Amino acid sequence: MDFIRQVNRRLHEEHVATLALWNRFEQTSAARARDGSAATQDPEIEALLKSCAAALSEELWHHFDFEESELFPRLAENGEGDIGELLAEEHVAIRAAAKGFSEALEGRDWQRVRSAGLELSERLIAHVHKEEMSLLPAIEDLLDEETDAQLALAYAG
Repeated sequence: MDFIRQVNRRLHEEHVATLALWNRFEQTSAARARDGSAATQDPEIEALLKSCAAALSEELWHHFDFEESELFPRLAENGEGDIGELLAEEHVAIRAAAKGFSEALEGRDWQRVRSAGLELSERLIAHVHKEEMSLLPAIEDLLDEETDAQLALAYAG
């Protein structure tokens, strides 16, 4: 879908990046499970895990906080609060899964990292699809040009 609103274009770009990263995590995990190789000390895995951790700490929380503080209330004010409520509930579950993944990373146990990462990946990918199908079209219709510009500036700031 092509989005007119700046906010939606930015969120969509982040969704595309999230899908690419976590699909890569899933593919790498499956390949390691098939060939039985250990992932510890593997530079490719280390780089992937570093990217996953950075995406969580730098992007995901900012993305969720913005939606919860700026977008979901606007949806509720316009009679579409159910979308925001469902997505906010998923944010809670994703944050919990992300915490488990981060704790597994600290322990450096590949099997635990893989398990926690696959759970997180599944939740994130499903969530992104919901946002693409419900949130972004609703916001596209809801925001006017001026509000969109203000929100895009606030999100970038």
